[in-house]
Amino acid sequence: MAHTVRGCSLALIFLFMWLLIKANIDVCKLGTVTVQPAPVIPLGSTANISCSLNPKQGCSHYPSYNELILLKFVNDVLVEKLHGKKVHGHPSHSSIFQVTNLSLGMTLFVCKLNCSNSQKTQPVPVCGVEISVGVAPESPQSISCVQKGEHGTVACSWNSGKVTYLKTYYTLQLTGPNNVTYQNQCYSDNRQNCSRLDLGINLTPDLAESRFIVHVTATNDLGNSSSLLHTFTFLDIVRPLPPWDIRINFLNASGSRCTLQWEDEGQVVLNRLRYQPLNSTSWNMVNATNAKGRYDLQDLRPFTEYEFQISSKLHLSQGSWSNWSESLRTRTPEEEPVGTLDIWYMKQDIDCDRQQISLFWKSLNPSEARGKILHYQVTLQEVTKKTTLQNTTRHTFWTGVIPRTGAWTASVSAANSKGTSAPTHINIVDLCGTGFLAPHQVSAKSGNMDNIMVTWQPPGKADSVIREYIVEWRALQQGSVMNLTPHWLRIPPYNMSALISEKIKPYICYEIRVHALSEDQGGCSSIRGDSSHKEIQYRHSQNSHPISSLQPKVTYVLWMTAVTAAGESPQGNEREFCPQGKANWKTFVISSICIAIIVVGTFSIRYFRQKAFTLLSTLKPQWYCRTIPDPANSTWVKKYPIMEEKIQPPMDNLLMAWSAPEEPEPLIINEVLYQMIPVGRQPYCFKRGQGFQGYSTSKEDTIYLATNPQTTGTLTAESRQLVNLYKVLGSRDPDSKLGNLTSPLTVTPVNYLPTHEGYLPSNIEDLSSHEVDPSDSLDLDHQHISLSIFASSSLRPLTFCGERLTLDRLKMGYEK
Repeated sequence: MAHTVRGCSLALIFLFMWLLIKANIDVCKLGTVTVQPAPVIPLGSTANISCSLNPKQGCSHYPSYNELILLKFVNDVLVEKLHGKKVHGHPSHSSIFQVTNLSLGMTLFVCKLNCSNSQKTQPVPVCGVEISVGVAPESPQSISCVQKGEHGTVACSWNSGKVTYLKTYYTLQLTGPNNVTYQNQCYSDNRQNCSRLDLGINLTPDLAESRFIVHVTATNDLGNSSSLLHTFTFLDIVRPLPPWDIRINFLNASGSRCTLQWEDEGQVVLNRLRYQPLNSTSWNMVNATNAKGRYDLQDLRPFTEYEFQISSKLHLSQGSWSNWSESLRTRTPEEEPVGTLDIWYMKQDIDCDRQQISLFWKSLNPSEARGKILHYQVTLQEVTKKTTLQNTTRHTFWTGVIPRTGAWTASVSAANSKGTSAPTHINIVDLCGTGFLAPHQVSAKSGNMDNIMVTWQPPGKADSVIREYIVEWRALQQGSVMNLTPHWLRIPPYNMSALISEKIKPYICYEIRVHALSEDQGGCSSIRGDSSHKEIQYRHSQNSHPISSLQPKVTYVLWMTAVTAAGESPQGNEREFCPQGKANWKTFVISSICIAIIVVGTFSIRYFRQKAFTLLSTLKPQWYCRTIPDPANSTWVKKYPIMEEKIQPPMDNLLMAWSAPEEPEPLIINEVLYQMIPVGRQPYCFKRGQGFQGYSTSKEDTIYLATNPQTTGTLTAESRQLVNLYKVLGSRDPDSKLGNLTSPLTVTPVNYLPTHEGYLPSNIEDLSSHEVDPSDSLDLDHQHISLSIFASSSLRPLTFCGERLTLDRLKMGYEK
């Protein structure tokens, strides 16, 4: 059974091998392809490819056609189709193809037989060939050899130079004492690089004085080259292994001294140690000769985390250092705190007997704390009565209440697990109680982003007793009491300035005080935001931003967000606003000038000017008229007051005559009238001597006035008495005509009452009882058109134009 299985397996193997051989033979069964001068050529060379068909191979249907073509592939991509030159006199069909400008690397060429010009018939593959283009290798450079540890092997590395694009072999050869030779080989191609070889031999210390020679040879199809000879000794190439198993021991739990221990190779004679705190950037370096794996370090910082590393060397002056060992990180133990606390205080009276003391102090830095501070011991002591108050706190401040009487001192100390620091003492005095100790001319100037420069002048003659200056500052919070946590700096008495930077933030106002302290007294000056202080504006807040390209009369919605490196804040509250825009003064001036030119040009024409005046007169209120002057203020009255007294008629007789109603004495008025001028309700202007042809007026509205521009006869003062009659209204009979001037006039006595329109008759109702005849009309040019929005009165004032009748021309009298 076993023999049967073994026989079947051999048969299967034989069949498989036969199939592979058959497949390989069938690839080029139609012909062959050859390359001249070789399948590997230098860059820039020309190659000739010959494709030949085997006997009795070719196109069976078209034996005379037999076209051979050559296809060029780069990275399995067809890039070119070549047509060759037929070779005449060859027993079978053959073509030669010449190829140039081949790129670095490998290029595939496939020869195919085309039996038809039709696109439907595919060419038949004949055979193919690969052509490689590359360069000869350069000489290897920078050879170095190393043996890691006493039991390691020799390995060398080098620089190969330019890439050859061909399969290149590198041979490393080492020659030692007695011409003992060791060598090893590797190759480089497009998939791997060969620049380091391990010879697999170990050099022992007994060969310490021996010399070794090594060189590297590079070879490919285009040539070969060798490196220069490199000579070394055992100590030159053997590099000890890094130390291991590093341990640390602190003597007596000391935080400043320790012992380092490690394991090393037996041939090591020199070590170097480096260590640093974790927050540092520079190393402390120590060399140890023949340390034998042990070394003591001093001057370490207590309660500080350190990093330690060690390196080794086989010889004091020759050879190379080992790599650094793995890091050892550990923290040194605690020790008793050193240094003193920086203390400051605030004092505030509670009532007449008590005061509140607030103590503040700064934390010790790590080098002074030398451990974790567990608590602070606070002690208040009254010097004279030996009263002592003690308290313990974990904070950096303490507040207590003490009596206002007595001299008090305060002390604070810090404690960790190893002990307590020395106490810091301070006298409790009135910090601003002594005026002559107050510094002068205190000023504060905002510096850059995180500091403020404070300057002052010494307090006059008292500067010799000043022990130190204290510059104190605290942030002022808007809308609340000032922050009770102050910050301070101690300044020596010879300095008159301080740069404060602790806890300085932008856009915050600070109260700054400068204290001058002596042994038991203090004076201060401060800077505040009123007349005696100065508000410190750190810098202008950029709380505004202009927005351009807004359209007027358009409503916009505005909101804001804040963006930092972490992202964008939520959207704030929204606000609507509508820009009103700005008046364009240029447009206003230009439009005003244009309107003025148009108006002036229009009113320069008489026709338009008259039309405008007519329109304005129609819009005038009908009750408006020029006020009729008071006759008492006339020129005639002022000129003839005495004459009036002389010609005053006897009033007694006149009264007696008027008292008899039966037979009233008639009043006769003599006037010489050349023309009767009808005066209607409509105003009419005329010139002196002008006639009335073509003019008519209504009967009911006619008022006759007598005019005498050139008097032909006068009434004598002896026969006539002047009376205080200022107006006479004449009435005529209905049958009388305008031209009948000889008709007697009926004189109607009237009483005159002063009104806002002048002196009018009191019995005006009897005089205007008739309506205007519609048939009577004035000319269109003389019509009075009423467009007023005011109500018309029942009686219009008398209107005169041109030359007016004055009272000094009117004289009235009577005859006996």
